Amino acid sequence: MFDGLSDRLGRSIRNLRGVGRLSEDNIKETLREVRMALLEADVALPVVKQFVDHVRERAMGEEVLKSLTPGQAFIKIVNDELTQTMGSANDALNLAATPPVVILMAGLQGAGKTTTVGKLARWLKQRQKKSVMVVSCDVYRPAAIEQLKTVAAQNEATFFPSDTGQKPVAIAQAALQAARVQHQDVLIVDTAGRLHIDAEMMAEIKQIHAAIQPQETLFVVDSMTGQDAANTAKAFDEALPLTGVILTKTDGDARGGAALSVRYITGKPIKFLGVGEKSDALEPFYPDRVAGRILGMGDVVSLVEEVQQKLDVSKAEKLAKKLQKGKGFDLEDFRDQFQQLKNMGGMGALLDKLPGMGKLPQNAMDQVNDRHLLRMEAIINSMTPKERRLPDIINGSRKRRIAAGSGTQVQDVNRLLKQFTQMQKMMKKMRKGGMAKMMRQFKGGMPPGFGQ
Repeated sequence: MFDGLSDRLGRSIRNLRGVGRLSEDNIKETLREVRMALLEADVALPVVKQFVDHVRERAMGEEVLKSLTPGQAFIKIVNDELTQTMGSANDALNLAATPPVVILMAGLQGAGKTTTVGKLARWLKQRQKKSVMVVSCDVYRPAAIEQLKTVAAQNEATFFPSDTGQKPVAIAQAALQAARVQHQDVLIVDTAGRLHIDAEMMAEIKQIHAAIQPQETLFVVDSMTGQDAANTAKAFDEALPLTGVILTKTDGDARGGAALSVRYITGKPIKFLGVGEKSDALEPFYPDRVAGRILGMGDVVSLVEEVQQKLDVSKAEKLAKKLQKGKGFDLEDFRDQFQQLKNMGGMGALLDKLPGMGKLPQNAMDQVNDRHLLRMEAIINSMTPKERRLPDIINGSRKRRIAAGSGTQVQDVNRLLKQFTQMQKMMKKMRKGGMAKMMRQFKGGMPPGFGQ
């Protein structure tokens, strides 16, 4: 996420890290680079201008010029300004109202509104322990109602049925009444999208808003449209009292222009980021954490939260007990590690949140390949249970059979077995308390098992 912006901004301010003294000239040159980085990230021009002006004003002040480490002080200013531009702090959903809390979803067609309804329902159930009902007021798009029905089932939300012969306002009112009767904590109302903003669409959503009086009116927008996302959000905000924005498809957005522009242009907070296609790929938006990721400082807090939410603790405990009893680490345990990584979004998502990962050499980053992990998992799946438990029995003919069954080559099987042996040795050292010695052996490289 935001790889392009992170790389360009990182290069522009990295040169200042070791500078003993900042001058007007080197600050001016660095700010020119920062300005270009933001423009290339498709950040709106007024946002770029304000950002650079604020950084310049603070950078020329005493806090930087008289600092013992002026380069670090300058980086802190950029970090603070990024955080401020995106909204300072997380703006949580207002869930304190008398149930059912009504959330109205608005946005253009293709922004991922309906799938975001499902993700939000799942997040509310898992993180907030709320019961959730969803309803579609989109009577225009073919199969829109059926799509939401499917999404609701996938995310264990209650689906309120509607049909194309009904009026959108009547659907919303009926759903609100049903949510009250069923004592649902939250009602999420999905509205019709259009390919562009039009008067008819705006009039309809205003009527729905007036009829159900939602506590939250969220605008769902595709982050890959850059500053256009912010401009579209502004147009909606002029018609509706928006309470926040959800940026979708941020996992495919290397620029980050939308995240940096939305708050400035609309004045509305970004509340969530859609970070993938899976139903749990929705994150609350924390400006300070995103600023840290952009500047290569990582986001350890989010990483810890993600581990707590998605790590299968029972499997981890089972493996720990197995190793303590002196039983060996086998290929089924190795496969479990891949599956745990997949549940957390893969190696790429994991490293995105670790400090300093942007400075790893390219050859080390090339080793972090989720497709490679999937291929290794396919190879293990092609083995018999006995082969997974006793890898030493895998001879040449077995390797050929495993390779054919997984659609790989024998050398791929050999590579996996070699990496498994390395991981096996690492687990033995962990059991014997040799963690420090093991870490020294990495010498800054990737752990065994993650090379190509």
